[in-house]
Order: sequence, then structure tokens, then C-alpha cells
Amino acid sequence: MRKLFNNWLYYGLERDEYKKCVKTLFPKNISGLCMSNTVMVALTAIFAIFPIITENNYVKASFYFSATAVALVLLIISIKKQKQYKQNKQISNKFIYILIVLYYANVMFFGMYLAVWAKPEKIAGSFIGIIICALFPLNISPLFYFLLTISVVLIYIPSIILFKIPSVWNYDIQNALFAVTISLIFGWQLIMNRMTNTSTMSKLEDENTIDALTQLKNRRDFMKRFERCLQHNRPADNFLCIALLDIDCFKNYNDLYGHYQGDECLKTIGKTLGDLHNSMGIYAARVGGEEFALLWHREDASDTKEIGSKLNQIIRDLNIPNEKSIVAPYITVSIGIHIAKCGLSHDIKDLYNLADKALYAAKRKGRNCTVIN
Repeated sequence: MRKLFNNWLYYGLERDEYKKCVKTLFPKNISGLCMSNTVMVALTAIFAIFPIITENNYVKASFYFSATAVALVLLIISIKKQKQYKQNKQISNKFIYILIVLYYANVMFFGMYLAVWAKPEKIAGSFIGIIICALFPLNISPLFYFLLTISVVLIYIPSIILFKIPSVWNYDIQNALFAVTISLIFGWQLIMNRMTNTSTMSKLEDENTIDALTQLKNRRDFMKRFERCLQHNRPADNFLCIALLDIDCFKNYNDLYGHYQGDECLKTIGKTLGDLHNSMGIYAARVGGEEFALLWHREDASDTKEIGSKLNQIIRDLNIPNEKSIVAPYITVSIGIHIAKCGLSHDIKDLYNLADKALYAAKRKGRNCTVIN
């Protein structure tokens, strides 16, 4: 039973996989939600004028104007948040959920307008269509979607009773319940398909960002991660460390032991660097033949030299023989590190080039060492 519930709750995906899909899909729908809310607010405001013109009914008009005012305030906030997201590519899930609730509330008010002003036979299919169309910008959990849809009806039905003749509103109950049933079935299938497609695309993208030999991330993923690290909101006194690591005399190693053994050497070093993520919080990627790149954040960069020396020692401790090396009888590495201060404007190419210059300085210094600039 629990497995069945989890299968329903996460659209048949694993929990972590589902969260990753939601994180991917939410930002893509922010613009659509803001545009839809803008249209709904405008329509609600226009329709609020009709009771005054046709009936001099200020009670109905004030209801719609009040709803419009609240929706408008939330819409202005959502537009500001959207601009912030475009700048730093970050947005909280709470804001997204607020935006979705606002969107659904606007849809409900529009449906209530139809229910109050149009004839029952005319809105029999209209409200159903509106609810179904409202699903397209949404990519949310089934539980949240279910509660949201049910809440719309629980608010919708009592509201229209207040504005309509008792003998007429039973049509609206039928329409609302039918619309909810259809939208729940249709919506679950629609969002599930989106989640499944996103999961498939994500897996394909992951495969395209993995280095086949070392199983580390490749250069493409490193550059994306590098860019995200620069955009990530960190305290201004924090630091981002960029390290480039190159295996010393690796061509000599390949010439002596052969390319198969050279691949085995790269695999061993790749695994060792990959383990740094758990032990030291360091991200590692293979960016060239025998070149690797590392990224990590620090509140205090004073231990950077110590980290660099530790990385040199970790590779030396592997004791991989290299008799043709001009540095030592085993595999060693040269490391160049650049420290960038967070909160400043940086160019990703400039930072990479500075780390690269530090790497070449380490090679000129005699290799098997770390240089920081």
C-alpha cells in the first residue's frame, strides 16, 4: 500500500528523481504563470464593472474589485520575484506555490463570474474547459494539486450560492463537480507525462556530462557548475577556489606502460578525486586528457595552501609507478589554484585563465607542487 501511495505521490518516479524534475520544471513555468495571472486579473477587473452598468449592484462589483486588488498585489510581487530569478537564477519553492495558488484563485474567480452572469446551459462546458486549461502551466505534486482543486470547488460553490437564486445554483454544483473530476484525471496524466519526459531528458543530459573513462563530470558540466557557483548567492566575504590539476610526465607514462595502463591510471586518479566530494566538499571533473578541475567554497581561504599540499600528497600516496618521470619514480601532479572572492563581478574565462597560469607556474617551479594566485 505504501509503495502504491508513493507511486501516486511522485508520479511513478523515485523521490529524489521527482524533486529534480520539479526543480527543473518550475522555473520554466514562472513566465507562463505570471502572464496567465496578468490576463486573469485584467479580466476580473473588467467584469467587475458589469454589475454596476447592468444592475447598479455594488455588492457584486465590490466583491470582484476586492478580489482583483488582492490578486493584483500578489501579481506585482510575483513579477518582482521573476525579475530576481532572471538575475540570479534562484527562486524559492514557497514563492512558486504562492504563484500557483494565486493563479488558481484567479481561475476560480473567472469561473464564478461565468456562474453568476451566464446561463447554466452556456457554462456547462465553459467552466470545465477553464479548469482543464488551467492545468497546463502547472507541474506540482499530486497531493498539492488534489488539495488545490478540491479547495477551488469548496470555495466556488458557497460563493455562487450567495449571488444566485437558490433554485438555479444546483446546475453550478453539477458543473463544478464534473469539472473537478475531469481535471483531476486529465491533470494527473498531463503532469505525469511531463515529469516522465523531464526525467528521461535529465538522464540523457547526465549521460552527456559524464566522462566515460573516469566517471567524473566532464568539461561541459564543469563549466556549467563553475557558472552556477559564481551566480550562487554566497556571503560577500566567502571565497570560491578554482584548481586545475595536471598529471606530471603523463606522456612518458603512456610511452613506457602503454595506453591501456594509462587509462587505468586515469581511472584511479579520477576515483580518488571523486571521493573528495564526500570527504572535503570538493567538486571534481576531468577537463582534458590528463587534466582535472576542482571547485570548492570556503568561508576562510587561509587553508587553501594546506588543501593544495594535501591534494599533492593524496596522489603521491597512490604509489603509481612512473619510472620515466623526471620528477619522482611515481605519479605526481602539478596544481594551480585561483581564489575568487564571492559577491564581486567575475568573468568565468578570466578566472579559469588565472587558475591555468597558476598551474603553469607550478610546472615551472619543478612540478609535484601547488601554486596559488
